[in-house]
Amino acid sequence: MALRMWASTTANALKISCATTKAPVFSLSRCFSTVLDGLKYAESHEWVKHEGPVATIGITDHAQDHLGEVVFVELPEPGGSVSKGKGFGAVESVKATSDVNSPISGEIVEVNSKLTETPGLINSSPYEGGWMIKVKPGSPSELESLMGPKEYTKFCEEEDASH
Repeated sequence: MALRMWASTTANALKISCATTKAPVFSLSRCFSTVLDGLKYAESHEWVKHEGPVATIGITDHAQDHLGEVVFVELPEPGGSVSKGKGFGAVESVKATSDVNSPISGEIVEVNSKLTETPGLINSSPYEGGWMIKVKPGSPSELESLMGPKEYTKFCEEEDASH
């Protein structure tokens, strides 16, 4: 209450009024999530780290932040395949359940079984301990269509501004 009175008194003294302002004069970016160099990013908020013959895939810090506390993760079996843009699993949080899409096509060579016991790794370590699957890419050129860190940061800022 005291702060509101001080603000009102100060605004009056400075002849500032915001009573007639219908829209904010400025907006702040809400994309304060971590975006790492060396990774590629999909518009559906998955990341890919391509090292040698294997690509590691997970959901971005931005995605986990919007989901909230992750309580369950559904993963595929190793040996199966994934297709670019198609779902391979799901992440359930206290807020929502969200499908996870593969940013590239390929054969699943490993899944992060730690997520079954500790799904919160996606929140605490989305780019390290919270990875989801490892894939042998079927078409490495698909990586070229994904965003780099700067493009993904801009994409998140624009997406958040539109919501």
